[in-house]
Amino acid sequence: MAEILHQQKSFKKADYSEKEWFDTEFESCKFTDCNFSNTNLSNNDFQDCHFNNCNMSTVKFNNTGLKNVNFINCKMVGIDFGCCNDFLFAANFEKCNLEYSVFYKNKLTKTKFDDCIIRNVNFTDSDLRNASFKNCDLLNTIFDKNNLSKADFRTSYNYSLDPENNLINKAKFSYPGITGLLDKYDIIIE
Repeated sequence: MAEILHQQKSFKKADYSEKEWFDTEFESCKFTDCNFSNTNLSNNDFQDCHFNNCNMSTVKFNNTGLKNVNFINCKMVGIDFGCCNDFLFAANFEKCNLEYSVFYKNKLTKTKFDDCIIRNVNFTDSDLRNASFKNCDLLNTIFDKNNLSKADFRTSYNYSLDPENNLINKAKFSYPGITGLLDKYDIIIE
């Protein structure tokens, strides 16, 4: 049980960088133009919350619950989402920079990544069924042992994934992006 509960509150232009925030529950809260860079948000719970234009780079989410959380236009570089509490984990990302982040064993079914920079990110052993990668730059992103069934990559680019190492049943791709499924073969496509 959380020691502190915030419901339907708005947090604007606050600087929480380098702080520690533990055992707090946030329900239906909005965070706008806040700085959380290098903040320890471990053991917190965010439910039905919105983060807009926040700097969340290198935030620590150890055992933190993200339940129906939306991140819009946020800088989220170097976050290990694999440390989040996986119970009811649900997050969507729009116009976010997720470079150098990690999704390890995350349940990301139906997650939306819209217009995001997802370079040098590691998706390993994650469930990405029905996930949508709309207009995302996936340069140097690793997809290893994921379930990508029915995932949508049609408008994304710079991705490379091994269909023998990921489940891709009924996943959606388009040309020229689909050539990223053949990268391991080092062939020339003209």
